[in-house]
Amino acid sequence: MPKVSDVPHLGKAIKDAIERGAPDVDLNDLPNLTDMSADKLTENVLAINSGCANPRQKFVLEALVRHMHAFVKEVGLTPEEWMTGLEFLTKTGQMCSDIRQEFILLSDVFGVSALVDTLNHPKPEGATEATVLGPFWVEDARVVENGEAIAGEDKGEPMLVKGRILDTEGKPIPNCLIETWETDEDGYYDTQYSANGYVQDCRGRLYSDKDGNYAFRCVMPVPYPIPNDGPVGKLLRSMNRHVFRPAHLHMMFEADGFEKLVTALYFKGDIFLSSDAVFGVKSSLVEDPKKVTDAAEARKAGFKKDEFFLCERDFVLITTEQAKDELEKAKAKAKAEVKA
Repeated sequence: MPKVSDVPHLGKAIKDAIERGAPDVDLNDLPNLTDMSADKLTENVLAINSGCANPRQKFVLEALVRHMHAFVKEVGLTPEEWMTGLEFLTKTGQMCSDIRQEFILLSDVFGVSALVDTLNHPKPEGATEATVLGPFWVEDARVVENGEAIAGEDKGEPMLVKGRILDTEGKPIPNCLIETWETDEDGYYDTQYSANGYVQDCRGRLYSDKDGNYAFRCVMPVPYPIPNDGPVGKLLRSMNRHVFRPAHLHMMFEADGFEKLVTALYFKGDIFLSSDAVFGVKSSLVEDPKKVTDAAEARKAGFKKDEFFLCERDFVLITTEQAKDELEKAKAKAKAEVKA
């Protein structure tokens, strides 16, 4: 048989589809997809997908098809359950917007985000560990000067965060882009206050100085619930799972020649520290800010109030070459464990 476009008397819809980019396949190369039984369906889906030119995409989709089909068989998925799943995914997509990502939230609560992060960002000893991005990062956070505030003092208890950005040899990393975001004292991010736009607060970008130093004023984070007014929240209710995250301060670092680091600081004594709804807490990221009650120190730091929390933390980044080496070692170890 010829290519699709060579078939005479094609309808306009088929011609339009090809013009829009539908592959003009050679029909001789396709498997016979009639009379598909449960035993034959998987292998034929794999066969018709085998023309994928991207080796990695082909590998990932083959594994996905095998696992999906095996899952359907294992649980004996009913048509009603299948439709319920499709409706859930549809509602998840409908909940997404420029300032809310329900699919990231879905990935978070099933531990997929944490797993992908852990597998793809192994760190050598001494480097700062990564953790989940979460659904509240935005692309257009405002830039503040090093030492200035990302949050109004009326948004919570004042806190000064300061330290250095270093490489694994202890050398400073100058001009490192630092992005940080957090909730206010009520446990809400700025993007949660309006569905039709928002006023930025409790978030910002700054750069380390020539000696790798950084500092910014913010507020002491508080525990909060992940968004539970959508399909993910409804799913968690059905499983009797709590929706709470321990207090944390999101941090992201980017510098030329270094692997991008997405991480967060957590705080000692939080009641949800050991049961984070999105599996993000790592012991190495837990801090214990001290309370400073010297009014002169508060003024020196730029606070109007007489007291503030002080969190001093250095962050250690790895180079892109180190990241590549660590990932290769992790993959080799995983393969050896599978063979064993």
